[in-house]
Amino acid sequence: MAEQSEYFYTTKHEEKTGIGIIIREHKGQGKKILRLSVSHLVKKYKGALLGPLWAVIKPSFTLFILWFAFDIGIRGSGTVDGYPRFVFMLTGYVPWFYISEAILGGARSIRNNRQYVTKLSFPMSNIMTFTNLSALFVHFILCIIMYVVLIVMGYCPGIYNIQFFYYCVLMFVFFWILTWTTAPMAAFSIDFENLVSSIMTGMFWLSGIVWNTYTVENDTIRRIMYFNPINYFVNGYRKTFLYGEFIFERKYMWENIIFFTEMIILIFLGSHFYKKLRKLIPDVL
Repeated sequence: MAEQSEYFYTTKHEEKTGIGIIIREHKGQGKKILRLSVSHLVKKYKGALLGPLWAVIKPSFTLFILWFAFDIGIRGSGTVDGYPRFVFMLTGYVPWFYISEAILGGARSIRNNRQYVTKLSFPMSNIMTFTNLSALFVHFILCIIMYVVLIVMGYCPGIYNIQFFYYCVLMFVFFWILTWTTAPMAAFSIDFENLVSSIMTGMFWLSGIVWNTYTVENDTIRRIMYFNPINYFVNGYRKTFLYGEFIFERKYMWENIIFFTEMIILIFLGSHFYKKLRKLIPDVL
């Protein structure tokens, strides 16, 4: 514990801002974070015959069930915005798989990796980073599968597909920032972790994974949907792979403004929570 305290709290400059602390804790840690993200994925499926492949098999099986249900079983399931329902849901489910893992896994990251906090001199914020990075590896593979399926079904490729890198990087950063708040809070109380888990079920149905948030008839409710950041990414993936629209088109101006405003607020709130709680977490764990 003494080593850890010495690592985290040595300089006054480090204590000025939460953001400064997090940046400092990541300096020179890139290779270690990368190794730990791979190790985290392997450890998660330790004991399973197929190991980390289950991280891809499980969501792929869900996508197969969706395809079978809507393209084979329920042929009268119709279309959404002129697209087969399976195609529409596919482009919503793939980002959702990452988002749900980033939120839940991120919230549990410190508690599930307490050995780095209590026994090793290790920057605590890096735990949230390598946890989210391991989920991102799986997301890349699922995106490749999705892209191949869309091409086979007659969609893609196109110039708009390049927006994937914008959305993917931004999605990683946003939900990584979110863990600056959720991970320390969940480390203090498992009730908070259970609360996050409970909220996720509601967020699935309130987000546009299986329906189009842009077609809500009530103007007020449709605008309120802009405040759900999950919608931003789900709709973004559809703009990228289905709709053929650029994110910075004028009609999406308010959606972008609201999202980036939320992100800026989250940066300051998350870094503040991290700065205040990080000194207490080792004793709590």
